Amino acid sequence: MAREHYPTTAEVIQGARLLTLRYPRLCRLRVVGRSRAGRPLLMLTVDQAEGGSERNALVVAGPHANEAAVGGATVLRLAYQLAAEREGGQDDGTAWHFLLCIDPDGAVLNEPWLCGPYTLRGHYEHFFRPCAAEQPEWLPPPGAPDASLPETRALLGVLDALRPVLQCSLHGIDVGGSFVQLTSDIPGVPARIGKSAAELDIPLESGSSDAFQWPSPGPGVYVMPPDGDPATVGDGANSTWAHARRYDGVTAVVEVPMWACDRTADISPHPAPDHALRVAGAALRRDLPRVARVLDNLEPHLVGADSPMLRTVKELVGIGPRLSADWDPAVRPPGALPLPPMTTARVTSIEVYAQRVPLRAAAMLRRVADVPRVTRLVDEWCAAYESAYRPRWVPIADQVEQQARSVIAVYEELRT
Repeated sequence: MAREHYPTTAEVIQGARLLTLRYPRLCRLRVVGRSRAGRPLLMLTVDQAEGGSERNALVVAGPHANEAAVGGATVLRLAYQLAAEREGGQDDGTAWHFLLCIDPDGAVLNEPWLCGPYTLRGHYEHFFRPCAAEQPEWLPPPGAPDASLPETRALLGVLDALRPVLQCSLHGIDVGGSFVQLTSDIPGVPARIGKSAAELDIPLESGSSDAFQWPSPGPGVYVMPPDGDPATVGDGANSTWAHARRYDGVTAVVEVPMWACDRTADISPHPAPDHALRVAGAALRRDLPRVARVLDNLEPHLVGADSPMLRTVKELVGIGPRLSADWDPAVRPPGALPLPPMTTARVTSIEVYAQRVPLRAAAMLRRVADVPRVTRLVDEWCAAYESAYRPRWVPIADQVEQQARSVIAVYEELRT
């Protein structure tokens, strides 16, 4: 399923339906829930055994709306491979289930960009990512009422019904490298994903800010601490990733970049980490308030009624002061966990993060109110982003191949 363009949600559904027609004995497509807007949440199953296999694996595409396109393409790539293998007699007793897109409402808002041209400015021209409370993988805090999002309830229902040995959550980033986050250590995975990334000329993100305090058994692989301490685990402690543990299942969060930044793979010590982290933190605390001031000064009729994009903008500009507390020496609280060794890769991942977040906020505000002062921010910050990291486009087929190979690597090493 190598493609020259990202598939839309409708194209992913069409591909899944074609697969059921090609392999009617092996494949079925069913609705497992409805989105907030009433769109069907579809799951494609590839299963050789009549009455169900002894084990299940689950692959979830589109948990973040801006990352749904690569995940949808990867789901089709994997499903076709597995169906062909089973048609040829290869069956290890595992049924594979693919949630085609767990947030189709959000994915649709990113689709104007999917046909290209694939430029960083074009990406942010049509960027959308919902606020944290509207992302299906996050669960309510302990003691709070049950999950309110229908997408989350559907995902939990699938997990509880399948009790999968492996859950793979397909994610992507704009600028950076490829990496995998695991809820349990699986020896052999670092070597497998490293070999694939080298063949595809994709750097391994060897200091991801997403897993800042997580142990790393090898470049590009991070393992969630088992104690579930929010100080070290972060968002993952209260997510559908951790939910799979109750069935002794492992979750793998598989990330691939749209644009590669080779510095994210550089594990040499950074020459001046304290200065670099202070600069990154200061930029984050400077730029998000710039977006907030623009928003506050817009005429109400330009902003309009409440919307998913406006809710995300307000969330981002409101949490700016605490986003850098984990790593900026200027604002780290007393008694904070010591910083890990600050390699060039770790510092670069944080610097990218500090530029990415304000750019996202400005880009979504521009979609709410397309006025010159907002457009200037997006233009200025896109240019600065490209200048700072000189990102190189990763062909879509290679993004999909790395993500698919990572899923298979985790599964095969888990089964070893």
